[in-house]
Amino acid sequence: MQSNYLKSQFLLKEGITYLNFGAFGACPKPVFERYQQYQLELEQEPTQFITVNGLQYLRQSREALAAFLNCNSDDVVYVTNPSYGVNIVAKSFPLKEGDEVLTSNLEYGACDRTWSYYCEKKGAKYVRQEIKFPIQSKEDFIEQFLNGLTSKTRIVFLSHITSSTGLRLPIEEICAIAKQKGLITFVDGAHAPGQLPINLGTLNVDFYTGACHKWMLTPKGSSFLYVKKELQNLCDPLLISWGYKSARPSHSQFLDYHQLQGTRDFSAFLTVPAAIGFMKENNWSEVAQNCRAIAMSNADRFRDLLKTEPLHNSKGDFIFQMCSTLIKTKQPEQLHQLLFVKYNIEIPVMQHNNMTLLRYSIQAFNSQQDLDILYNALEDIIKTTNLVDL
Repeated sequence: MQSNYLKSQFLLKEGITYLNFGAFGACPKPVFERYQQYQLELEQEPTQFITVNGLQYLRQSREALAAFLNCNSDDVVYVTNPSYGVNIVAKSFPLKEGDEVLTSNLEYGACDRTWSYYCEKKGAKYVRQEIKFPIQSKEDFIEQFLNGLTSKTRIVFLSHITSSTGLRLPIEEICAIAKQKGLITFVDGAHAPGQLPINLGTLNVDFYTGACHKWMLTPKGSSFLYVKKELQNLCDPLLISWGYKSARPSHSQFLDYHQLQGTRDFSAFLTVPAAIGFMKENNWSEVAQNCRAIAMSNADRFRDLLKTEPLHNSKGDFIFQMCSTLIKTKQPEQLHQLLFVKYNIEIPVMQHNNMTLLRYSIQAFNSQQDLDILYNALEDIIKTTNLVDL
């Protein structure tokens, strides 16, 4: 069966029910092997790799990524993780005292901290617009979110797919409305590439950062930042290095400033063409659809077991390959540890605002059996411990 073949292509340990792909991803064997080939080439001739061959590989990889995202290859640069990309933009963006950055209260904690830090330094305000659950529809979310807009809003920052709640947000509509109002838009797409199609050519977003090492299947430390050409001059490098006033400048200051920053192993960046190739060879759009079907079909089942309220009333709008369920526990860390140690299940139990969430991720190596194992474990925990309140 195709699912068994795909499971054999991943390096995950046997015996673990792995339902946490959304955290750090997992790399298939052919992509990991390509990664190691690049690392070996680096060690065999470091100078040629870093100063000559590696630059050609970077260009080729960036071109493959740009084709995958439908954007110009000069408008995207590799970064180690999406938080790095957020830091570039948040540090550089010309906020003035009294300006506002509008976001939701569903965003990733590291990004919240980044914006809070730079807003505080600049005298601006980071507005975390509250989203009330259950969300009834895309239109309901849009209305709730846009209630946070004021005459002081300068930039809108929003996740494509949220980390803790796993919700796919209506960024297309939000970006279109923001553009009509003359606002800058920034989408945190950490979980989106590889999980759903990305078309930066039609999205009309100003900044977009995404991970390749999550749903795109590359090794860790491989992500990207896209910046619309007319705004690239705003983006100062986090690290000043040889790209600044380069003796051999390229055609793009954006690439010079951000592509090469000191001595580092950028082999993970170079595996993007191999990862895209792996997805094409294995009809990844169909794989993703099957994974989404499993994620969606189990959502109500876990909510009923845990006797909690839904996060939304429209699964088709909000669920892709990740699904979060509210869970009533005063000891989330102990619950997570018990699930791993006793039941061999790797799944996050996360706190976000005043919520505790159990989030499962469904990837090519997962099956309905994995969620049955989780369901049975939770049933047992409910019966035999006081870790879950009903």
